[in-house]
Amino acid sequence: MTSTAPREKKLTTSAMIASFADPGQRTTSAPFGHALNRLAEERPEIVGLSADLAKYTDMHVFRDAHPDRFFQMGMAEQSLLGAAAGMAEVGLVPFASTYSVFATRRAYDFLCLDIAEPGLNVNVVGALPGLTTGYGPSHQATEDLAILRGCPGLTIVDPCDSVDIEQAVPALAAAPGPTYLRLLRGAVPTVLDEYDYRFELGKAAELRTGRDVVLISTGLMTMRALQAAARLEADHVDVAVLHVPTIKPLDTEAILRAARTDRLVVTLENHTVVGGLAEAVASTLAFAGAGTRLVPIALPDEFLAAGALPTLHDRYGLSTDAVVGRVRAELGGDTRAAWAAEPAPATA
Repeated sequence: MTSTAPREKKLTTSAMIASFADPGQRTTSAPFGHALNRLAEERPEIVGLSADLAKYTDMHVFRDAHPDRFFQMGMAEQSLLGAAAGMAEVGLVPFASTYSVFATRRAYDFLCLDIAEPGLNVNVVGALPGLTTGYGPSHQATEDLAILRGCPGLTIVDPCDSVDIEQAVPALAAAPGPTYLRLLRGAVPTVLDEYDYRFELGKAAELRTGRDVVLISTGLMTMRALQAAARLEADHVDVAVLHVPTIKPLDTEAILRAARTDRLVVTLENHTVVGGLAEAVASTLAFAGAGTRLVPIALPDEFLAAGALPTLHDRYGLSTDAVVGRVRAELGGDTRAAWAAEPAPATA
C-alpha cells in the first residue's frame, strides 16, 4: 500500500556557511567575488581557481562572469596550488580559493616550495577562517595564522569586513609575492565605511582614540572591538581601537605607538592564542624592550566544539558581550583568562 501523506521536510543546518553578522546589521553580498570580477575587467591576466568550492568561497561570481578564466581543480588542494604556481610562472595572476583548513593543513608544502620559495604572485584565498563555521575541527581553521606566519615572504591579510575585502583584493594582486587572505564570505558585515579608513597593505589603522584602554584587533574581531568600545563608553571607559588587517608584514611601528602607554592593552583575534596576533604583538613589544602587560582575547589552544556560531562565540570569548566582560574584569583587577576558564556546554 502506497502512502500519500506528505513527506516531512528534512531538517538542515547552516553551520557550514553561517554568518557572524548581527541581526539587522548592514552587509554586502560576496564582496570578494565582486571585487575580483571588477579587477579582472581591468586586468586580463587575472585568473581564478577553486578546489570544488567556488560557491562557498564566493568565487562563483568570478566564474560566471569569466568562465574562460576560471579553473575548477576538484577536491585536490595540492593540485590547486601547484597549478596556480604554474600559471604565475607564465605571467598570470591567480587567485586560488578553498577552505583555510585545506589550504594550510593539506597543501602547505606546495604553498611553501612551489609558490613562496620562488616568490610567485599567487593569491591564496582561505574561507571559514577561525571560528566562522560551526562544523567543528575539520573545518575550523583556528591555527592557520600560526602555520603560515613562519612561511618566508608570505603576506597575510585578515580583513574586518566587506570594505577591507573589496580594497584588499587589488592590493594583493599588485603585491609582487605570494599572499594569503582570510576570507569572510557570503553576507559580510559592512562596518569600516563609517570611519575614515582605507586599506593599505602592511599598515594598521587607528579607528578610535581612547585614554583608558587600547584594543589591538584583526579580522572580524575589529568589528567586535568597535562594538565593545561603544558599549564601554557608556561606563565612562574611553577605548581606542587599532585595526591590524595585515598580520605579515606586521606594522610594528603602529603597534609600539599604541602599546607604549599606561593604558590597558588588549589584543583580539579570531584565532588560537598560540601563534597569532597576540604573540606577534607580544614579541614586538619584547624585542623593543617595552614591558607593557598584554591581555589576549583569542580562541583557546584546543580543538573547538561544533554548534551554532552565536553559542560558540559566547563560549569561547569572541562575542561582544564576552569582550566587554573581559575588559571590565581587567579594569576591575580580575586577571583571570576568560578563554582558559571551563566553558559551558555548547548547543546547536
